[in-house]
Amino acid sequence: MGMTTERFFFLFTVVALFLRSISAADNTNLVYKGCADQKLQDPSGIYSQNLKALLASLVAQSGQKAFSTTTSGDGQNAIIGLYQCRGDLSNSDCYKCVSRIPDMLDKLCGKVVAARVQVGGCYLRYEIVGFKQVPETQLLYKTCGSIQASGSGFDDRRDTAFGMVENGVKSSGSLFYTGSYQSLYVLGQCEGDLANNDCGDCMKSAEEQAKAQCGYSISAQIYLHKCYISYSFYPNGVPTVQHSSGTGQHTERTVAIAVGGFAALGFLIVCLLFVKSALKKRGGKY
Repeated sequence: MGMTTERFFFLFTVVALFLRSISAADNTNLVYKGCADQKLQDPSGIYSQNLKALLASLVAQSGQKAFSTTTSGDGQNAIIGLYQCRGDLSNSDCYKCVSRIPDMLDKLCGKVVAARVQVGGCYLRYEIVGFKQVPETQLLYKTCGSIQASGSGFDDRRDTAFGMVENGVKSSGSLFYTGSYQSLYVLGQCEGDLANNDCGDCMKSAEEQAKAQCGYSISAQIYLHKCYISYSFYPNGVPTVQHSSGTGQHTERTVAIAVGGFAALGFLIVCLLFVKSALKKRGGKY
């Protein structure tokens, strides 16, 4: 019987680690990269030194707060950078997310004068002083679901959900909002240095881009320079878990847990069948 107990707890641990890996992978999967065409001219190595210090500082700060901006170096050699984590991540998850990006920057962009990497749970960008800025509402990346809404009423439902996001980010201290309306899950976030009204204007631009770029797709992600919005329609209702706060808000983490849970359930069933088979061979009881 002792061997049976050990086997059970071993399999239980494997399933738990499997679930955690799904969540972690979701947060650090690459969404998009933006690399400047101009290489970093650095014969003295000062830029590389400043960039290394900048990234180390941003990673260190990510364990304490969801957004931070900093500068490394002086004068024309200075480099400005920032990171932001999704508003529903804990400080530890934020740190795990941001700490992955420096290596990704080097592999994806090399040494360039400006770069940005967006993963599922966070993004980080930097630029040398004097680099040309793009407008706050510049479209950086979009992805539209392949399935189109059928029947009438989807656009009204989406407009209502968008209105919830627009008002939500403006009234939120973290410039982050997530919720659902009639099976439509929606999430929006602005960069942490925007004023509330500017955040609302940016989100409105993202909503207009979502309509123009993705039409009647039942899911989309729209990333502008200073904000982003995503939505997904779930015909059977948005997957959710109970929170003690009772806010009724749904987060990407909730959806990821639900999807990961289904995958893990299949894995768990296989494990239980294996245990059952092993017990039968030993003449034990299930």
